[in-house]
Amino acid sequence: MDFKSIQDLVAEDMEGVNNAIRQYLHSDVALINQMANYIINSGGKRLRPILAILCARACGYSGEKHYLVAAIIEFIHTATLLHDDVVDESNLRRGHETANAIWGNETTVLVGDFVFSRSFEMMVDVGEMRVMEILARASNTIAEGEVMQLLNCNDPDTTEDRYMMVIQSKTAKLFEAACQLGAILAGQNNEIEQACAAYGTHIGTAFQLKDDLLDYQASPEEMGKNIGDDLSEGKPTLPLIHALKNSQGSAAEMIRDAIINGGKKDMQEIMQVIESTNAISYTEDSANKQAQIARKQIETLPSNQYRDALLELTDFVNTRNN
Repeated sequence: MDFKSIQDLVAEDMEGVNNAIRQYLHSDVALINQMANYIINSGGKRLRPILAILCARACGYSGEKHYLVAAIIEFIHTATLLHDDVVDESNLRRGHETANAIWGNETTVLVGDFVFSRSFEMMVDVGEMRVMEILARASNTIAEGEVMQLLNCNDPDTTEDRYMMVIQSKTAKLFEAACQLGAILAGQNNEIEQACAAYGTHIGTAFQLKDDLLDYQASPEEMGKNIGDDLSEGKPTLPLIHALKNSQGSAAEMIRDAIINGGKKDMQEIMQVIESTNAISYTEDSANKQAQIARKQIETLPSNQYRDALLELTDFVNTRNN
């Protein structure tokens, strides 16, 4: 089962999610409609809402609230992307110009606020306090992760532990919430709920580690953004952290300088250090370990095509090229 097969499996459910997205994106302010639709329709795998659907179905859910929950997950993700692109001064995402590159930073931040606040209206409409509790806590943790990442920027002394804390907060937490909510909607017991949550945490961590790799491996056409952006922004991701830890002398000084000052002027030389210190294979191994842990979490779920899809996704996140 490849990713296209997984998309086909949830196609009907995703149509329900898309209907919810269209309904709740609507605003009387024309610019909000224009920008929000541009972002929502500019590509993306919709992996997080797909995970919410798969976990709900794997756990036996047969209602319709998973449409709204999956749409909320996508709204929170979209809002964070809008804010991220402003903070990072990005001008390319998923092969398209970012909203801030088109409409400017001020408008992008405000529309991001609209999308985020609308997600809380949607939580109320779900009508389950536990759902709101999980999503509110996840939103807060994501914001903390963003601040932690900002503190790590331009800091060459960022450790692997500090970096893992960032991605588990900033990225993996929303994956965790998506999967946990699927089990909650299905009325599963605490053991199954926590297994789905842990699956989300580990597959989300693997997903981000693969993103770290692609910033040094993929072509702009594959990745849909500028390669080397993390280095340019002075972000010490795992390949760079490992390379710095395992180099010395002028090589170490070059990496420290790149993290402190940003930019890509030594990109080729840094790539050579990354390769010579086996930073790529180290990051790949880390991502694979996270994916394998994710697989083990859902062994207790009922055997069905949705659980099979969840298992397949643990391979997909580490073999994708964008």
